Amino acid sequence: MHTAYLLIGGNLGNRIENLQKAAWLVAQEAGQVLRQSSLYETAAWGFGDQPDFLNQVLEIRTPLNAAALMSMLLKIEKQMGRVREERNGPRLIDIDILLYGDEIHHNDHISIPHPRLPLRRFALIPLAELIPSFIHPELQLTIDALLQQTPDDLPVKKYNG
Repeated sequence: MHTAYLLIGGNLGNRIENLQKAAWLVAQEAGQVLRQSSLYETAAWGFGDQPDFLNQVLEIRTPLNAAALMSMLLKIEKQMGRVREERNGPRLIDIDILLYGDEIHHNDHISIPHPRLPLRRFALIPLAELIPSFIHPELQLTIDALLQQTPDDLPVKKYNG
């Protein structure tokens, strides 16, 4: 069994229902959801002229290897109606693997740890809520340290509904 940290998010449709459905499908298809961060809201990263995103980190225990987990998450996105039209564009759901234990994978199918994790407050803040002292396997810095150093200054706030 492996521990992985997933970032789920979206900015189209009923954002809360979409995150709940994604977490449920992850639990059904990919592995046991051990913990969930709070929900966080942030303006769209990259393209500003779109609705705000809701994001959440899931800690899961999975029997799947990293590549199989990535394939399953892509299948869940597609099952939920995700259509990939433009990079950083609006989306119903997005599920990214941020960390897969302390493993490092870089190939055409997956890149773990997520290569843009140190550059994204909307991923670092919910991840730091769950594992602030975890050491990034490539950068050898804690999640808290990465959060303190990130150049991203986009506001991220806890979502209260």
